[in-house]
Amino acid sequence: MSSTELPSAPAASALPKVATVRVAEGERLRSVGLPGITLTVRARPPAREGLAPALYVHGLGGSSQNWSALMQQLEGEVDGEAVDLPGFGDSPPPDDGDYSITAHARAVIRYLDSSGRGSVHLFGNSLGGAVTTRVAAVRPDLVRTLTLVSPALPEIRVQRTAVPTGLLAVPGVTALFTRFTRGWTAEQRVRGVMHLCYGDPGRATPEGIRNAVEEMERRLQLPYFWDAMTRSARGLVNAYTLGGQHALWRQAERVLAPTLLIYGGRDQLVGYRMSRRAAHSFRDSRLLTLPDAGHVAMMEYPGIVARAFRELLVETGQSPAVNPRERVSAAGPGDAASEKSGS
Repeated sequence: MSSTELPSAPAASALPKVATVRVAEGERLRSVGLPGITLTVRARPPAREGLAPALYVHGLGGSSQNWSALMQQLEGEVDGEAVDLPGFGDSPPPDDGDYSITAHARAVIRYLDSSGRGSVHLFGNSLGGAVTTRVAAVRPDLVRTLTLVSPALPEIRVQRTAVPTGLLAVPGVTALFTRFTRGWTAEQRVRGVMHLCYGDPGRATPEGIRNAVEEMERRLQLPYFWDAMTRSARGLVNAYTLGGQHALWRQAERVLAPTLLIYGGRDQLVGYRMSRRAAHSFRDSRLLTLPDAGHVAMMEYPGIVARAFRELLVETGQSPAVNPRERVSAAGPGDAASEKSGS
C-alpha cells in the first residue's frame, strides 16, 4: 500500500464507544445485519396502517437524520424509513471497504430485498441521488416512485464551489485537509457545511445547529469518519467516468418509475443548470425548481418538498388520501416552479 492510500477501517467489533446518535421524538432506530454490512435504519411510524413504504437515502457526509423533517411531513402519506449508508451515521464501515456507488446501491438493494416491505417510494439526495438512480435502473421492481433532491449525476463543467469536495477523492488531500483543520471546532465545521449546503444558512434553527454540532462531535471520534468520506467521494468521481450501460445518465434513461426532480437555485454542489438535462433523461419526470434553496431542499423547505411529493402521488394514482387542490403552486410566487415531462 502506498503512502497516499488510506488505511483500512477497523472492524466494527473493534470500534470505540462514542456518544449515542440523536433520535427525534416519534422516531426509532434499529440495526440490521446483512451480508458484509450492518445498516442502521431510522423509522417513523406512519399515521395509520396500510400506507405504502418509503426509503430515504442521504448524501455524502450526511446521515438518516437529514430526512427527519421530511419524514415527519410525510407520515400521513408513507410508512417511512431512512437508512445510514455503510460508514455514515450510525452504520459501521462495510466489511470489504467498498464505498463505490455500486456498493452503496447494493447495500440499499440488500436491505429492500430483506425487509419484506415490497416496492418503495425511494428518495435520494446528492450522493444518495446517484445511488437511488442506480437502484431504480437495475431493480425497477423495488421502486414505486423516485424522488431526487439535487442528485449527484455527472457534470462536464463542475461548479468551482464543488471542487473542494471533489478533491477529497485525490490521494493525500484528506490527510492535508485534516491537518489544516485540526484546530477547527465542531461548530466551525458545522457552520461551514451549512454555508456550503444551505441556500440560506439563516433557515437553520438554533436547535438544529446544536443537534448538528453534537452529531459532528460524535462523528469526529469515529476512526473511519474521513475514510468513509474520502472513499465515497472517490467512488462518486469514479462513477462519473464510467461509460456504457453503467453510466449514470444512461441508467437515468432506464428508470421506469415516475420521478420527481428537485433542484435548488443556490446549490453550490450540484449545478442548477443540470435540472433541464435530468428532466429530459428521466422518461417520466416532474421538475421542481426552488430558486432560494441550496443542496438540501428537504431540510430547508420540507413543507414544499412534501407538497410536491403528494402531488406526484395524486398524479400517479398512488395517493392514500390527499386534497388534490393542495398543489406545489401553493408555495407562493417566486418560491417554486414546476413542470412535467413524459415519455
